[in-house]
Amino acid sequence: MPSLVLDHLDTYGPDHCEPLNYEQATAYTAQLTRAQYENFTVVSWLLPKRLREHFTHIYAFCRWADDLGDETGDPQRSRELLDWWRDELDRCYAGEPRHPVYVALKPTIDRFDIPRKPFDDLIDAFIQDQTVTRYKTWEQLLDYCTRSANPVGRLVLYLCNHRDEQRQRLSDATCTALQLANFWQDVRRDILERGRVYIPADVANKHQLNIELLVKAVKLDADRETDRQACPSCSNAGPTVGLRAQLPAYRATLRELVSRTWPMFEHGRSLWPMIEPDVRVDIKLFTLGGERVLRMIERADYETARRRPKLGKLAKTGLISRALIGKLLTFNTAGRLTSPDHDATTGGSSTSSA
Repeated sequence: MPSLVLDHLDTYGPDHCEPLNYEQATAYTAQLTRAQYENFTVVSWLLPKRLREHFTHIYAFCRWADDLGDETGDPQRSRELLDWWRDELDRCYAGEPRHPVYVALKPTIDRFDIPRKPFDDLIDAFIQDQTVTRYKTWEQLLDYCTRSANPVGRLVLYLCNHRDEQRQRLSDATCTALQLANFWQDVRRDILERGRVYIPADVANKHQLNIELLVKAVKLDADRETDRQACPSCSNAGPTVGLRAQLPAYRATLRELVSRTWPMFEHGRSLWPMIEPDVRVDIKLFTLGGERVLRMIERADYETARRRPKLGKLAKTGLISRALIGKLLTFNTAGRLTSPDHDATTGGSSTSSA
């Protein structure tokens, strides 16, 4: 999918940034969110109206940072653009936002008293991607997730007026699990499109998986796939010999990585009864989607080096239907929001303990 962010650099980039007022900037973040987040229209039905606009501001920041880091195809250019994006963050926190995303985001930051660190951490993660393409240990990968994934969950918590460490740590567990599930789903795509491998070497070595041989095998397999598409009648079914030789070790490695990811989702579920009822369903939807990805990987016998498993329309509809039903069940006959699965230990309160 073409990047609207890169397409907009001539209008809102470092060399020229067309000024917009708050209403125009908010319309821009909403348009960007709808255009690049295919499920947002449906998810927006679930979000409480009071937060929808603020979610689009947060999403637009993340979308710009992500695309500046991933879509240029040039690490040096990405680094320059991410440095510029941090300069624009400086202007925002100095009270002088210029870029439309920051013009929209500044009132959200002020209203919810959002600290700068989550935004800086996300930019740091995208900068790290420009130079770090392999991870030696599981611990190094988890450390990366503290910057690439966990800040997003913390930003959502700030929008819900939750600032305490307990909720943040539970959110971190879910966000790290979502990031890891995405890594295990996208092994082939990350190799072919980004030149990156997020499988930690210590786990791969444990199962005799050679990462660099895997990279070569995936690239050769992709080349043959291209040839097969050019010649549908050619008999080139199945993976290449090189990739086939890697699959037993690859499956064993992915099996362990998936098994390490499941407990994080389970731990993160403890956050659900601690969140506002009208937001809880949306948080659940992210978890359910990540867990579904892990199940798909398991059903595919962990062969994500061959093809990327993805949720079909039926699976997405099922998840969203479950969420909508859950949303409806939060209303009692008087039309007031209730919390059918609210943890009694919270005393029915969803305010921050900080």
